[in-house]
Amino acid sequence: MSHLLWPTCDGPDDLPAIEALPLADRCLPGTTYELLVRAAGLWPDRVALSVLPDGERWDQPVERTYARLLTDVHRYANALHALGVRRTDGVALLAPNCDELVTATLAAELAGTAAPINSGLSGEHIAELLRRSGARVLVAAGPDLAPEVWGRARELAVEAGLEALLALGPTRAGPAEAELPPIGGVRVGHLSALAAEQPHEIFVGDAPSATDLAALFHTGGTTGMPKLAAHTHANEVSDAWMLAVSGLLRDDAVVFAALPLFHVNALLVTVLAPLFRGLRVVWAGPQGYRDQALYPHFWKLVERYRVTTMSAVPTVYSVLAGCPIDADISSLRFAVVGASPLPQAVRDGFESATGIRLVEGYGLTEATCASALSFPHHPRPGSVGQRLPYQQVKAVEVTADGEWVDLPAGQVGVLAISGPTVFPGYVTGRTADRPVLDGLGKLRDGWLDTGDLAWVTSDGFIHLVGRAKDLIIRGGHNIDPAVIESALLAHPAVTAAQAVGRPDLHAGEVPVAFVTLTPGATATPEELRGWASDHVPEQAAAPKTVTVLDALPTTLVGKPFKPALRAEATREVVADALRDIPSVTGVRGAVEDGAVVVVVGLALGADETPVRTALDRFAIAWRLETS
Repeated sequence: MSHLLWPTCDGPDDLPAIEALPLADRCLPGTTYELLVRAAGLWPDRVALSVLPDGERWDQPVERTYARLLTDVHRYANALHALGVRRTDGVALLAPNCDELVTATLAAELAGTAAPINSGLSGEHIAELLRRSGARVLVAAGPDLAPEVWGRARELAVEAGLEALLALGPTRAGPAEAELPPIGGVRVGHLSALAAEQPHEIFVGDAPSATDLAALFHTGGTTGMPKLAAHTHANEVSDAWMLAVSGLLRDDAVVFAALPLFHVNALLVTVLAPLFRGLRVVWAGPQGYRDQALYPHFWKLVERYRVTTMSAVPTVYSVLAGCPIDADISSLRFAVVGASPLPQAVRDGFESATGIRLVEGYGLTEATCASALSFPHHPRPGSVGQRLPYQQVKAVEVTADGEWVDLPAGQVGVLAISGPTVFPGYVTGRTADRPVLDGLGKLRDGWLDTGDLAWVTSDGFIHLVGRAKDLIIRGGHNIDPAVIESALLAHPAVTAAQAVGRPDLHAGEVPVAFVTLTPGATATPEELRGWASDHVPEQAAAPKTVTVLDALPTTLVGKPFKPALRAEATREVVADALRDIPSVTGVRGAVEDGAVVVVVGLALGADETPVRTALDRFAIAWRLETS
């Protein structure tokens, strides 16, 4: 059995031998529940979770063995079942990371379908996600864990007509939880208290099958109404195995986790993949990598828990590069980086400061999580890694009439992925008893359109060159923002760079750039613009302006948020066009439902004609507000 489950996967030449045996013959568990049962049977007394209360109390974890984790998941799932949750019902989870959230998420996948939600989304977006997920129960951070989240959850439970609102407590051993005021028509209680009354030996309901939905993960959420991507149990188990079979997770590995559990990376990389090998996972507190108190203790934390592997976004490694190493960090073998492009300056800074190699990966929610991973000892500069076993990748040209034309190795096109991790579709509605799924144009004959521009080598290494939707179109000429960003990142003072298109009356769009600088750097915007002009491969790509910021906007999981930069660039050009109209009281840029909108303030009673005439010259969305 072991030779079937664990083939050699140490370098790029191992892929053909792995795939010579069909995935169906590798004896993988069918569901995430079967994966947990397997782990508890093989390693009952191993520590599965070490959860930190917060960054200050990094040495006071709450710990659970694999056997205890299974019994707790049984109790939690049985509590959900007792509330009426069945296979196709959603269980929404709205909380920062805590000890209970890991258990609740696994229990939600066992009793029904887990629907983790980012509590930072607007109330409107959360309400819509609750509706689409078919949630009957909302599991939320209680007042002792995150009072502001609990307050929103109470309102949402009433608005959404939920049957139950269950509170999660903070990660600590303490007195009984505070009493929860009732809500008319909604059952309110502490999930742990309800679970304590339930049997722990078995799940009393019908266990899921491989083809059943395990979870619904929303994508984005900062660029309009989030899409809700469905994952089957087979999607999640196969992707978790592909990660576990890699050389990053050996049997002695200890994994550090700090990304929020509403993100697929946290679930797949730091919950499910470790289950395959019975690994210990050390979880940061509720704020994760956003907890500033974590960083002064980070290297001591690595030493105490003998952390071998961690996963984070580039911004985290940029901060850690500046943290003095005051501990023995020899256990830390690799640090995985993904979610956004890795600037060379960040790689160089972290690796030179720590001696720890950064290992890039690539993935997206619609392909469950990970689709490519680098090999630490077989670097391919410029690549985000080789495709994972049993996932196929190719670059395609999408013609004007929507047809796909496969491109040869080495040619840039839209990256497409197929295989067992490709999702069945987005949730677009519900029938009386189950969600309605639709690929929304992203799926074609089993292939997923990732929306990323890339070229692929003959042996499956992926080289990203940008997002198709991020292309800057200057007078009909396509400009990849990555060439501008790479040029600016080569400047010794630049630590991060993002290029976007700014509306232009003559060219439609022109490129502009935004950068951050190393502390104490004195490079001026004009100097940086000149540098970029000298270093881009063509003058059409030379940015018209370079703006220096203290920080570039990112999403809650650290991904670059270019719409905010496009909004600012659009605001600037519109403000300049309207500067001689005295009735204009202000101009601001906003991102609304995925689109950049310019909002122009106008004095009450002023003639709108000159403003409308000026705005109509631009191909932008705008509206007027009088005051």
